[in-house]
Amino acid sequence: MKDIKDLSLEELKKVLSAWQEKPFHAQQIFSWIYKKGILDFSSMSDLSAGLREKLSENLYICGLELIKKLESRDGTEKFLFALNDGNLIEAVVIPQEARITACLSTQAGCRFRCQFCASGLLGLKRNLSCGEIIGQLLYLKSNAKNKRITHIVFMGTGEPLDNYDNILKAIRIINSQEAFGIGARRITLSTCGVIPGIKRLAEENLQVELSISLHTADNKLRSRLMPVNKIYPLKELIAVCREYIKKTDRQITFEYVLIKGVNSDLQSADNLVKILADLKLCKVNLIPSNFIKECGVEPPNKLEALLFKDYLIKHGLHTTLRKSRGEDIEAACGQLRFSYEKK
Repeated sequence: MKDIKDLSLEELKKVLSAWQEKPFHAQQIFSWIYKKGILDFSSMSDLSAGLREKLSENLYICGLELIKKLESRDGTEKFLFALNDGNLIEAVVIPQEARITACLSTQAGCRFRCQFCASGLLGLKRNLSCGEIIGQLLYLKSNAKNKRITHIVFMGTGEPLDNYDNILKAIRIINSQEAFGIGARRITLSTCGVIPGIKRLAEENLQVELSISLHTADNKLRSRLMPVNKIYPLKELIAVCREYIKKTDRQITFEYVLIKGVNSDLQSADNLVKILADLKLCKVNLIPSNFIKECGVEPPNKLEALLFKDYLIKHGLHTTLRKSRGEDIEAACGQLRFSYEKK
């Protein structure tokens, strides 16, 4: 049996046609699942009893088991879920004035082992299916204030472009008006710099936001912080980003986690200015690191972070300094999951 959330609308229509059922029932089923949050075929009252029986006999709606929920003083909520095979993943809801952002995972674990991220400490267990990715959003939406999620960021556990086909399928369902109807420009896909995936994404004709985890403009330091740089070096990554901007006419956001004593000094800021100087559509999002004991990581002080930001702005880079969220609830990627799996 297959999780129905692994099917696009067109794929579901083909399944129904093979059963000699009218294809328009696919829209009704999508509405029940994605708009009304109904995860039981027997409750889909505008479908015939015969169709509901066929659905139950041939498909299922995979749910997630909540293991733990934590709520921060700033309103951020973190969820630890168990999948059907016992693997654990995390998701986060971040309320910000008029927007409510869901941060979703794409893998159980991560193969890339960035030194400042807890997600890869135990390696990669497996990719998530499209249905498991969407299942997180369904759960978060059903538990959100006013049942409302406005923005999606794929910045949870795992590397999205290392699970390319499933993440693109999930994005298209999330964007679909028959499902969640969340605009592509409100969906952000983050990558540590998987060049083949960036090239594929440039050909998709999707207006999703692309975010690159950069974290330093020094190639040797980046290889130490982010082993992926040994496969896809900084010079090649920036060249591909330049081509992506030219091909899509879309801005790229460069994420830069500020780590005390590692990459938060003004020389690091100057290196960043130089490497991004000729990119026409880009911005830098500075993020003071969370305290991650397992990785030996801590943030710089507030003054150092502000000086770094001001240096970039002075030299013409569109720059924001993001306030860390959920510091009191292990909200950094992989922290809560790691604390459970290491037991």
